[in-house]
Amino acid sequence: MGTSFKNSIIAVLTFGGGTALLFLFTFIHINQGNVSIPITTVVDAIFQPEDTLAHHTVRILRLPRAMMGILAGGALAVAGVVLQTVTKNPLSSASTLGIHSGTYFAVVASTVFFPIALLGNGIVVAFLGGIITFLIVFILSGGNKATPVRMVLAGMIVTFLFSSLTSVLQIFYENETAGLFLWGSGTLIQNDWSGVQFSYPFVIIGFLVILVMSFKLDTLKLGDDVAIALGQNVGTVKFISIIAAVMLTSVTVSVVGPIGFVGLVAPHIIKLIGYRKHVPLVIASFIWGGNVLLLADILARVIDPSFSELPVGAITALIGAPWLIWLVLRMKRNHYGEENTSVIAGKTTVAMPLKIIIPTLIGLIILVLFANLASGNYGFEPVLIFQAFFGDSNEFMKNLVLDLRLPRAMVALTSGMVLAVSGLIFQGVLRNPLADPSVIGITSGAGVGALLTMFVFGVSAIWIPIGAMIGSFVFFLAVMLLAIRAKFQPTILALLGIGISAFGSAIIQILVVQSDLGVAGALTWLSGTTYAKGWHEFIYYLIWPIVIIFPILAWRISVLDTLSLGDDTAKGLGLRVMSSRFQLAFLATVLAALSVAAVGAIGFIGLIAPHVARLLVGPSNRRLLLVTILIGGLLLLVADVLSRTLLAPNEIPSGIIVAIIGAPYFLWLMKKRA
Repeated sequence: MGTSFKNSIIAVLTFGGGTALLFLFTFIHINQGNVSIPITTVVDAIFQPEDTLAHHTVRILRLPRAMMGILAGGALAVAGVVLQTVTKNPLSSASTLGIHSGTYFAVVASTVFFPIALLGNGIVVAFLGGIITFLIVFILSGGNKATPVRMVLAGMIVTFLFSSLTSVLQIFYENETAGLFLWGSGTLIQNDWSGVQFSYPFVIIGFLVILVMSFKLDTLKLGDDVAIALGQNVGTVKFISIIAAVMLTSVTVSVVGPIGFVGLVAPHIIKLIGYRKHVPLVIASFIWGGNVLLLADILARVIDPSFSELPVGAITALIGAPWLIWLVLRMKRNHYGEENTSVIAGKTTVAMPLKIIIPTLIGLIILVLFANLASGNYGFEPVLIFQAFFGDSNEFMKNLVLDLRLPRAMVALTSGMVLAVSGLIFQGVLRNPLADPSVIGITSGAGVGALLTMFVFGVSAIWIPIGAMIGSFVFFLAVMLLAIRAKFQPTILALLGIGISAFGSAIIQILVVQSDLGVAGALTWLSGTTYAKGWHEFIYYLIWPIVIIFPILAWRISVLDTLSLGDDTAKGLGLRVMSSRFQLAFLATVLAALSVAAVGAIGFIGLIAPHVARLLVGPSNRRLLLVTILIGGLLLLVADVLSRTLLAPNEIPSGIIVAIIGAPYFLWLMKKRA
């Protein structure tokens, strides 16, 4: 009797309380705006409409936006329930699996190249993009045998790739994609009922299909073998459910843009309450998904009372990223593997001695540097280099080579070196082969600090690097505290890094919108670029790490080898483990912050360079250090050449080139090591 009464109370609070909260949030939401409208007027506008400006404002502008929030939040939450069940991954959602980035890229690409395909708000294009992205992530992470961490990491890398491709299109086709930046961050802005009228039939159909499939989804939770024994056609159940989930996601993206984390937060609220069966889980998730998104939109307009429209997707990330971090820490260890498990460990495949590898890499750097100096809008001009250096050139060409191309190439070379070493140190300190300043959130922290400085103090050569330093140190402390809590377990740290990066990226999105940075300029800076970089960046930010920090690391690098043996063994050998970790991680953070101050947020260098180095020389960090430095410098130097020449006279930000090269490499590495 007691249990039945308790269940009834829980049901009333979940469904009745959730619905009441939905009405309350809707009412608060409608009452927000530039013009204050009395409560009685709002009620009259809904139930007894008249032909007045106040009533039209409520019914045509504010009420459609609230209804769209409920539909979109509910649809994303239900899609999250399905994705979590089908993939057997409690961390699955449209944002963590990269589906949002795929749908967004598909819509932007169609806007630029095939605008005729954008019939019906672009839902067909968005749907195809979402399905293809899900299949890519599902296959690359190992299909039905994929672990939660592999699937989310594959989703993260695919997100990086599609985001980079989307940024290229937005930078080069700024006019064609005008207005898509705010939409791409997620916004509930509605000017009439057309968005609601378009989306609600798809949402209802998708919701009903999943509701019909709920009993079959219940059997999937028992395992595929048990489901087959119970007479289920597992393949058909998964196919229909995924199609419905991706349809719900794509219809929301086509109207309000990619809004992340709702599909993660809302279903887990209901699961924490105790619901496991899919019928109540789906219905309750829809209600609470609407609550989460409406609350986020209310908070967006509380944070910015000027109503210049903060992207609601950034607010859901601010809510959802800490939720993801908490969820990862809450999960049992057997979800992710034992403490010493490596997600991807570099294995020696080419046993080359250093006396061959190092001269080879130096030779390649000299060749690429020469190509960099000789390449420009006029094509490849090798004779120009000799004339500029040996005094037979005119003054203009000499200045072009010595004052523009050479310092820029040096900035690219040294930034790559600095990022590569930062990644190597973080991988060793955190015992996490996926650690990289961009992946674990250090780069986004530096970006937050730099943008906050620009927002508060304006652009200043003195304050921006200080802001980047402070931001990176704050995020560094967060990473280290979480690392201690996670006992430096590599796979859990990789997932925590995704949460920290998402949190930083959300703040960056808000700052970009608030500071009215030009879309192309903002995307270029956020992607990382060597454009217009010169001796100033080289001397102020990049020469010091090479002159001071690199020698310190060369002296201390063997500590990483000791740490790799495990904490107990390292302590037995006399190493002060925690102190050594913090000292080395601090130096790696300084390196990342200086790089961000010089060239912006360039990712993947710190991830790829140490991996390639391990493939060449093995796991010894003393051997790795110099090889990693040279590979990192070579990678960004190559990216700089490609950024200037691929679409000359236009430029692609170097960070985007690195991501386009790095993401497929890393996905291949994941697939190879499956």
